Amino acid sequence: MAQLDNDNPANDDFPEYDDALGERLAGLDEAEAEQRANALRAGLEDYELDEEDVALLEAGQLGEDGITYLPAYPVLAIVGRPNVGKSALVNRILGRREAVVQDVPGVTRDRVSYKAEWNDKRFTLVDTGGWEPDAQGINASVAAQAEVAIDLADAVLFVVDVTVGITATDEHVVKMLRGTDRPVIVVANKSDDDRRDLDAYELWNLGLGEPHPVSALHGRGVADLLDLIVKTLPDTSAVAKQEVGGPRRVAILGRPNVGKSSLLNKAAGEERVVVNDLAGTTRDPVDEQIELGGRVWRFVDTAGIRKRVHLQQGADFYASLRTTAALEKAEVAVVVLDVTEPISVQDLRIIDLVLESGRALVLAYNKWDLLDDDRRRYLEREIEQDLAHVAWAPRVNMSARTGRHLEKLVPALETALESWDTRIPTGKVNAFIAELVQEHPHPVRGGKQPRILFGTQASSQPPTFVLFTTGFLDPQYRRFITRRLREVWGFSGTPIIVNMRVRERRKR
Repeated sequence: MAQLDNDNPANDDFPEYDDALGERLAGLDEAEAEQRANALRAGLEDYELDEEDVALLEAGQLGEDGITYLPAYPVLAIVGRPNVGKSALVNRILGRREAVVQDVPGVTRDRVSYKAEWNDKRFTLVDTGGWEPDAQGINASVAAQAEVAIDLADAVLFVVDVTVGITATDEHVVKMLRGTDRPVIVVANKSDDDRRDLDAYELWNLGLGEPHPVSALHGRGVADLLDLIVKTLPDTSAVAKQEVGGPRRVAILGRPNVGKSSLLNKAAGEERVVVNDLAGTTRDPVDEQIELGGRVWRFVDTAGIRKRVHLQQGADFYASLRTTAALEKAEVAVVVLDVTEPISVQDLRIIDLVLESGRALVLAYNKWDLLDDDRRRYLEREIEQDLAHVAWAPRVNMSARTGRHLEKLVPALETALESWDTRIPTGKVNAFIAELVQEHPHPVRGGKQPRILFGTQASSQPPTFVLFTTGFLDPQYRRFITRRLREVWGFSGTPIIVNMRVRERRKR
């Protein structure tokens, strides 16, 4: 169970504390703390642990470079037009009902990831949707979603309904698939018998190689398909693996016309992208290396999807796709807000996407030079009410048009990334938990009081902590832990994830 710290700490029932805990932890003998943590770790042997628990505990140990990373599993994306049975195929591959299946086109609207395994090979399965249920936008929408999925996958399953054959929408996606260097497996779904297998041969005309007839509904041919999938996928992902070294990667995000392109141009010192008063003029990819504040940064693609959409609903869909694609490539997101307008639902949705992605966050309040006193009062009230859950994000009041306070962006980025990279030694994590529980134990629920047996920071980027417990911790208590983590170690500019693993004592 994961708890991302996007809840408002102000709603917690637990009192504030001074910095005495931080001072005590700072003065703690690290060797002694590590020794105590090892004793707690040994105590976990009395509890039922699974393979993932053991791998996580081993991954939490520091290597020579300070961090030990687990390899990224290869990524398989499933693409295809609506109602060809992608989600049913996902469920069949997973061996359980996870994806929503309904006999209506467009049920799956977003890309959803699942962990899958076949013949001891693990991989990440991405179920794609994202189309609009209107006849006008369907071709472009399916193709756009496929474009993002292809870019972020090691191999692609292209699913076609063999009972319908090749449609114009299929051809729309095929044009992109032909140009990719990713392996593509053509799946002829709904092939329930030998007669339908003969119909599958028509799919050779797609020019993507041999079609593989399956029935996701009945499971026919799926085992053979999975054998082919695990042969096609690499051992570790070439796209999901963490990029180490090189310039830090920044995504500039925000709703249309808040000044994203102006900010990039001012940072670059030249006209890199077209700036226009019309919303949504950025269409082509912008992936630039820029020197700012004495160091080189890479500003990642914040356009990505080069399609024109005339419906507002469609425009929102593409904006979400562009944001998601940019975040997949970035380490830190600068969310640009137009201070001359009220904070909108779309602004909050973009911030939520950053939180969900686990990237570091900086808030850039743009057009500050146009702010009058009345609007400033309302703005501060909006920030206090609507953005309390990201009060930890560095804030830069600036003007992208004039360059005012642009120099403050670099220290904010550096602070956020330093927090995002931070790793706390296991000894100090457990010393922190021991003091925390002593100063404010978990409330008794139903006559039982859950205990925290052991804690470790499983990874950084973002800081992710795992607590082994004897019972579920209340959401308020998890938020309390998150708040105290911030009070002791800062973590300015990064979300914190607290995972919980409830484990029972071994039966003698």
